[in-house]
Amino acid sequence: MNTLAVQLNEKMQKENPAIYDMLSDLGKNLFYPKGILSQGAEAGAKAHRFNATIGIAMENGEPMHFGHIQEKLAYNLNDIYPYAAPQGKQELRLKWQEKQLADNPSMKNKSIGLPIVTNALTHGLSIVADLFMDAGEVLVTAEQYWGNYNAVFQTRRGGRVETFPLFNENGGFHVEAFRDVLMKQQEKAIVLLNFPNNPTGFTPSVQDAEAIVQVLKDVAAAGTKLVVVLDDAYFGLFYEDTIKESLFGLLADSHPNILPVKIDGATKENYVWGLRVGFITYAATPDVLNALEQKTKGIIRGTISSGSHISQTIILESLKSDQFQIEKEEKFHIMQGRAIKTKQVLANEKFAPYWTYYPFNSGYFMCLKLNDLDAETLRLHLLDAYGVGVIASNTTDIRVAFSCVEESDIEELFDLIYEGCKDLTK
Repeated sequence: MNTLAVQLNEKMQKENPAIYDMLSDLGKNLFYPKGILSQGAEAGAKAHRFNATIGIAMENGEPMHFGHIQEKLAYNLNDIYPYAAPQGKQELRLKWQEKQLADNPSMKNKSIGLPIVTNALTHGLSIVADLFMDAGEVLVTAEQYWGNYNAVFQTRRGGRVETFPLFNENGGFHVEAFRDVLMKQQEKAIVLLNFPNNPTGFTPSVQDAEAIVQVLKDVAAAGTKLVVVLDDAYFGLFYEDTIKESLFGLLADSHPNILPVKIDGATKENYVWGLRVGFITYAATPDVLNALEQKTKGIIRGTISSGSHISQTIILESLKSDQFQIEKEEKFHIMQGRAIKTKQVLANEKFAPYWTYYPFNSGYFMCLKLNDLDAETLRLHLLDAYGVGVIASNTTDIRVAFSCVEESDIEELFDLIYEGCKDLTK
């Protein structure tokens, strides 16, 4: 094992041995090398005559570039062409943390690290998997979950996914089922909570959120080490009476056996999917935070090296804009209007023979639960007969993204799904 990894591990063992024990074999071996980037950073601070370190080309004191590209861009050359640091632009990290604290009151005065920039949220989830999951270990998540978790945690890392029913009989979060599955985990588990949920569009109430946190604290107190991952991809899109912040802040500093990890980003909540800017944030004691940042930088350096500089610049400038909150509120009301319209349309009793729907109150999506039809059969029929695209999440569930349908078209969309169901039951 590299000496730098040993030093990081010793810090973690001294300050919180439980979190050290949560690391995978790979996680224990990770470190950030003192190589070209760290030497280049030193040169950037001290090399006042010539800086011949980082592998970019310079011309007339500026990053070399093509004029036909630059003429279409409105940003400073140094905010586009040089490599961003593996951990991301420092000003962006600080600005995103400022946003996190404003959006999540329970994060304030907690021991929380500076967000580290990722290549959007899937990259953040894969970092968690690399750091904390060994083959055969368990990921606990709700029955309705994003299918890409399988690739990230099972296919790549050899983990096992164990699920619990998301909803109780009253349409709230199934706290007892959550407790039951966690109590079966003896030594360690990665717990993944995704609110607003993909695919159902569900976020729990304040009361249920507090109950979730209590379950996690109870399980941790019983001796199980928990990496609790909050997949906050659709954060902020809360349309009804739900908790309005991430569970991350409620879990920070809650128990030595709980490591909260927040995965969020601009992609979904700021409508910049293709820019691929996300963040991973840890809550732990200072030396553990430092060690986790160094190990995370080591993963980034060893995989993508660093994220897109221009994407980070665009997001930073957006966050600093006086139009940011104004436009965000405008888009929120459009999305909320589509969700409300969806519920109004689904109240029509004519749909009852063919489906019910899971509770939804947030996010981009909702899910129909088909009564008798096969979801994949219906999906293909809707495409072929009506030119309507939906997602078959499993054999019974159809995911509908109301996020990408104009409010005025939502009634027609569900009428066509209804016609497709009738066709298949003749």
